[in-house]
Amino acid sequence: MKSRQLVTSIIIVVFLVVLCPRPAMAYIGPGAGLSAVGAFLAVVAGLIVAMFGFLWYPLKRLSRKLKKSVSDDISEAAE
Repeated sequence: MKSRQLVTSIIIVVFLVVLCPRPAMAYIGPGAGLSAVGAFLAVVAGLIVAMFGFLWYPLKRLSRKLKKSVSDDISEAAE
């Protein structure tokens, strides 16, 4: 019983704290802001490059394999 009352009390306290936020009065200077923007752009660029790599190189290998098989078929037909 006591543990249930404790959990209920904790939930009520957390709920009240969430409902009454206070301003942080924080300041982000230009250096920190530019660093954050740069880090975000680096992550986005990394994701784009990773997706490009996962798509491009298997397609490139497949196209080489297809070209090789077509050239082999042509050379066999010429003989």
